Amino acid sequence: MKRTEDGRHIVAAGRRWRASDPLLPEDARRRLVSHLMSARRAVAAARRTADPAAERAARDRVHLAKTGLGERGTPWWEQSPEARRERWESALHALDADGADG
Repeated sequence: MKRTEDGRHIVAAGRRWRASDPLLPEDARRRLVSHLMSARRAVAAARRTADPAAERAARDRVHLAKTGLGERGTPWWEQSPEARRERWESALHALDADGADG
């Protein structure tokens, strides 16, 4: 993967994806990625068992983790440092409260 010149996106397999917020502290990034991977595993498990409610819940956790990372929602480069911090802290609080951590 490589980053675009402005650092806002990564390019993987010819597709451009929003990059994670570079302001994220390493501990917050690690925790959000752990939640993201756990949620992705839960999506796969729910699909294998044909459980639409569990799949929806897992997909909601994926979305929340990716939003916390800055990969979804308002672009991180359009947010103040305070709004960026609130974004990842809020996502971590909700994901930690869910109890389904990685």
